[in-house]
Amino acid sequence: MRLAVFASGEGSNFQSIVDAAESGALKARVVLCVSNNPSAGVLDRATKSKIPVLVLNPSEFSDPDGYTSSLRAKLIEFETDFIALAGYMKMIPAEIVNEYSDHIVNIHPALLPAFGGPGMYGRRVHQAVLESGADESGATVHLVDEEYDTGPIVLQESVPVRPEDTPDSLAARVLKVEHRIYPRALALFEENRVKIDGRNVTILET
Repeated sequence: MRLAVFASGEGSNFQSIVDAAESGALKARVVLCVSNNPSAGVLDRATKSKIPVLVLNPSEFSDPDGYTSSLRAKLIEFETDFIALAGYMKMIPAEIVNEYSDHIVNIHPALLPAFGGPGMYGRRVHQAVLESGADESGATVHLVDEEYDTGPIVLQESVPVRPEDTPDSLAARVLKVEHRIYPRALALFEENRVKIDGRNVTILET
């Protein structure tokens, strides 16, 4: 698996993937780090791990096709065959989603389909969970389609919501789950253990 990881922020999920690849828990090579944010902390993480970086902001292109073409060219250059979105704050062009159909995933800090969709990211998600009175939250790895957070679910793991929780304390608990299940989900794809039938995803036994 030749993996491109897209991230817009500090990149802790990027780091969990890199660490899993370096340890052999994930038999993949992270070949490219893509960000829309030139000051993202993930770029420093990638540089320290000697992973090539690409900063490409779609808002800087007058023609959306120019952005898509530039992104596609880099993915081809690095022979990318799988994409992981790890806190990436831009919509992936539909052409790229289609080209990488069933080979592009995202991680979301809630139990989808609850608390997903446009505007539901980061601290906003955890605030919404607390305001809803839900007694559990968690993280979801899902396939990416042309909408926000609507692709078929691959893996989920829940955490309890505690009476004393704040958005930050809940976020910290969920983040530990994210770091655990994201490399695991990617390993399942690498091992050809993910069977996709429409919206139904089955994890095959070894």
